[in-house]
Amino acid sequence: MAAQLIILRGNSGSGKTSTAKLLQENLGEGTILISQDVVRRQMLRTKDTVGSLSTSLLENLVDFGMQNCKYIILEGILTNNKHGDMLRRIYTRYHPDVLVYYFEISFEETLRRHQFKDVSFGENEMRKWYLDSDVIGVDQEHIIHDDLCQEDILNKINDDIHKKGNDFLKY
Repeated sequence: MAAQLIILRGNSGSGKTSTAKLLQENLGEGTILISQDVVRRQMLRTKDTVGSLSTSLLENLVDFGMQNCKYIILEGILTNNKHGDMLRRIYTRYHPDVLVYYFEISFEETLRRHQFKDVSFGENEMRKWYLDSDVIGVDQEHIIHDDLCQEDILNKINDDIHKKGNDFLKY
């Protein structure tokens, strides 16, 4: 079986990191979780700008994962403006073994969800950062809306993995 790349993108507080951690736990051994925040803030201590060194490292980590792991989960805000070119390159390179999900969650819901995070920002900061419909425009980019709970999201990803013929634990 070929490696499976799962990309989870969306605004801060949309649920992508929680989803990624649960996916990694359930997919088990051989699953690498690549978090944009960990790479940018902790590993490189760099700002999130167009052409940032962190974008290159994210791409290299995905390449490593695709060569050495069963499942690769790439998660982060990963805006189209700053990361779209890299994401489309990865998508093209590894298609059809890529599943892309954009968490298009309303500002009100992201603000509500954000209050449960370990690192919290104020409403004004969140409003400045919030992007509406920041899709990257690849085929079969799945949109996750407010009406799906965590279990529904995990089941949707599970179903999509099964359609590709891969094994996954049912929630």
